[in-house]
Amino acid sequence: MKTDVVILAAGQGSRMKSALPKVMHGLAGKPMLQHVVDSAQRLAPEALHVVIGHEGEQVEQAMSGQALSFVWQREQLGTGHAVAQAMPNIGQDSVVLVLYGDVPLTRPETLEQLIRIAAHGDLGLLTVTLEDPTGYGRIIRNAVGDVVAIVEHKDATEQEKLVREVNTGILALPSSALHEWLPKLSADNAQGEYYLTDVIAMAAEEGMRVRAIQPEAEQEVQGVNNRQQLAQLERWYQRQLAEALMADGVTLADPARIDIRGNLKTGQDVLIDINTIFEGEVVLGEGVEVGANCIIRNARIGAGTRIEANSMIDGAVVAEHAQVGPFARLRPGTELAAGSKVGNFVETKKARIGAGSKVNHLTYIGDAEIGVDVNVGAGTITCNYDGVNKSLTRIGDGAFIGSNSSLVAPVEIGAGATVGAGSTVTKAVSDNQLAVARGKQINLDNWARPQKKGS
Repeated sequence: MKTDVVILAAGQGSRMKSALPKVMHGLAGKPMLQHVVDSAQRLAPEALHVVIGHEGEQVEQAMSGQALSFVWQREQLGTGHAVAQAMPNIGQDSVVLVLYGDVPLTRPETLEQLIRIAAHGDLGLLTVTLEDPTGYGRIIRNAVGDVVAIVEHKDATEQEKLVREVNTGILALPSSALHEWLPKLSADNAQGEYYLTDVIAMAAEEGMRVRAIQPEAEQEVQGVNNRQQLAQLERWYQRQLAEALMADGVTLADPARIDIRGNLKTGQDVLIDINTIFEGEVVLGEGVEVGANCIIRNARIGAGTRIEANSMIDGAVVAEHAQVGPFARLRPGTELAAGSKVGNFVETKKARIGAGSKVNHLTYIGDAEIGVDVNVGAGTITCNYDGVNKSLTRIGDGAFIGSNSSLVAPVEIGAGATVGAGSTVTKAVSDNQLAVARGKQINLDNWARPQKKGS
């Protein structure tokens, strides 16, 4: 049986105190709603319907380019009313799974259980047992333990408020039942809203079995209403990622001080120090060591490479047994070959640095191709931008660039060539040549230093 997923994302989220729609607030580097969409897409649904309302244009724009059907809820009249807005797009022969854009971490494996229940003609309901159930709808069971109703906290009696099993709002059931029951919902309650949860009682009345399951961890179904809850969920999620890394053979100096905001793939015996951030798609080969306070974004790091502390790597590829940092910045388009070294306070951009080459100190290498076993001295810059165009610098194998040199592109330094310290090179240097391009030194005897003028 096919599955239609309905994600409710129309709420204002006033407690976030933000101009950004609540479901667009980020968790682990992507919007909460994107987490829900990603989990739902793993279920291979027939269609994925996102119900939007408050600042819906922002949501639609941010989520564009994906296989999503957006449905508007112009008035905020409750969860039952929200689901009803999507039903005209859903046939009679489907399973409907209802999710929430501010409940970002429900595992696909949990949702699959609900779909299987609904595919057998029952109603699958996700519940959770809490130490403090205040504010949540209570699960009401009959004498034999079957779920027969959900009572919202504001409508519950004192006896019902003692129940600790609560509704998460996440459920799955045959679409034919929703088509029949949603028009029968009533807003005769404390909130004056159409509760989706009222379909539980309708199912019980009509003999449909309500089968409740629970998640592995309560954080799977934790909703976010304010920034404090978002921060708590972020830390829990990051801890799960850290535990998975350690289980795969990664050593973390402190599992509480690592943030993964994307996908991190690692080989064995990787060592990651404190306060590290990984963004986008990152691959660390076997034996890679990452020092403290590093940011690595959309990068591949080869086996045995060491990233020293306080370095930033963005859109770069680093081969095996290289060394980067400390305080290095590799910008997009950088490629470091095996055994190369980029040292402290060096910045590279769109640069290919050959095997065994060294760029050790206080240097900028941009739009450059550097050969094998090149030594670039401290303070060297490739002058790649003339105010309008970017130009290329090429340095041949085995060249030696003296400290404090400026290489004005486009320019080529031949293999085995030497550039004297302090030179400004504006034309090609052939293989094995020495280039010295600096002003003549003049020494003046009996030089009188300027004196401070009297007041």
